[in-house]
Amino acid sequence: MTRYLRPDSPEYEAVRRPAMPQYGEVRPAVIAQCETPADVAEVLAEARKEGLPVVPRSGGHCFAGRSSTTGVVLDVSPMSSVEVSDDVAVVGAGTRLSRLYDALDAVGVTIPAGCGPTVGIAGLTLGGGIGVLGRSHGLTCDSLLAAEVVLADGRIVTCSAEQDSDLFWALRGAGGGQFGVVTRLWFSTLPTPVATRFHLTWSRADAVGVIDSWQHWAPYAWDELSASLRVTATEIHLFGLTTGEFSAPMEVSPTFAVVEQLPYRRLKESLVGLGDDPDAGESMAVSKSEFFAGPLPVAVIEELLRDAPGDVNFTPMGGAYNRVPATATAFAHRDTAFLLELVGTDRAKLAQVFSPLEPYGTGRVYTNFPDPTLDDALTAYHGENLGRLREVKRAYDPEGFFTFPQSL
Repeated sequence: MTRYLRPDSPEYEAVRRPAMPQYGEVRPAVIAQCETPADVAEVLAEARKEGLPVVPRSGGHCFAGRSSTTGVVLDVSPMSSVEVSDDVAVVGAGTRLSRLYDALDAVGVTIPAGCGPTVGIAGLTLGGGIGVLGRSHGLTCDSLLAAEVVLADGRIVTCSAEQDSDLFWALRGAGGGQFGVVTRLWFSTLPTPVATRFHLTWSRADAVGVIDSWQHWAPYAWDELSASLRVTATEIHLFGLTTGEFSAPMEVSPTFAVVEQLPYRRLKESLVGLGDDPDAGESMAVSKSEFFAGPLPVAVIEELLRDAPGDVNFTPMGGAYNRVPATATAFAHRDTAFLLELVGTDRAKLAQVFSPLEPYGTGRVYTNFPDPTLDDALTAYHGENLGRLREVKRAYDPEGFFTFPQSL
């Protein structure tokens, strides 16, 4: 049964706020907390009749505010069951990563996905899903076997490689709120790995040399190793895991280093928030990012570090990410070396700082890091897959019910 929260409901204020605080003042007309696909279909029918926009919400972490609306927030968080059998996990779309990892760990399996404990599995998967096991096992969406979806007209379909295959293709990398409301996902699992966690730090003064070493090494390392880099105002953090050997061929010696084998569940938890300022409080962060196919010149790195108004994050790609053809799923970014993200509070400033980087980038942007300032957002997000995605959109949402800025 659907639970409706309106502005006069006692829980409304707490529930309406998404994870991104900059969108915390958006006030939905109603929040519909759905327990079943039939509940979702009922809410969609009522919204169509009333002419209200609908926004599905799993975790509420969208950088562009797509988890909020003045219309109907369709909250799938009550659908948070996790069942595992025969190397397949069946996961409710409202499941947060912390609950998912706990349930999987209890039976000795996992899936490749991110670290953020409150991130929703649906949004992460539908945009691709980058994580510390990605270089060895691919994107989260590469492990997706099937998805249950409620379409705008109320039909409930279960799509896979064999059934409604075009929709299944589109959901793996471009599915966030564009084709329907995903209510359940099937994943292939893998045995919980024996892994080594590492965390090395340097002074900010060493940033140019550390970044230059990292970009020539981490994206091309053996698949079992995933080493991310975070540059803050005072420090540089190299962190990640390896299921094989660990070495970091950096030209500058770190000021701190810990390399330890941990149970995988504890290891994932230990990577959350590395480098965060404990006194920063609630952050009104926005980001600017792009995929890069090769190293940046040292002079460009120096300019970036001089002007960056906040953190600079580098995520290695390569490995299993890039062994899937760009057209095999809707996630088109299969030939990149790393993802570079600037985080700050001022979009205009971030765009200004990012400008010198653009000649060296691919022009492609991770769908889960949406950027409202992009001139040609659909090409940036979807590349050569854009044409086919538009065909899928016409087939499954011909009236364009599911729409938002930069949607298909």
